[in-house]
Amino acid sequence: MKLAQLSDAEILAIANPIMDNLMAGSTAIDHAQHTRDFSERMKAIVTPEHLHYVCQHYQAVWGYFTGRELVAVFRRPASVAIVWKQFCSQQAGEFVAEIVLIEHDGRYLVDHAMVF
Repeated sequence: MKLAQLSDAEILAIANPIMDNLMAGSTAIDHAQHTRDFSERMKAIVTPEHLHYVCQHYQAVWGYFTGRELVAVFRRPASVAIVWKQFCSQQAGEFVAEIVLIEHDGRYLVDHAMVF
């Protein structure tokens, strides 16, 4: 069954552990952990230097990522996008966290990710 044909619960069972790992790798500024589930396209963008720069900046301003709440799952023919409300330890208010998952060689991979 294609990723986009799964239920929201099935998609979240895949996406949440991937997002948890991605966020933990970001907090630790651990490139290998952060990019573990990235597509080759994403790995080419998120170099160790890029990750270090981005993480140092957001951690200084926002603190660390804390809880997140699901907003929506969006289905596309070849991918799904998951959007959450994201909360941070040093910044009041709500941020947006999102990932786009694709299927490649039997694995689910992150092909886009952002917090803003």
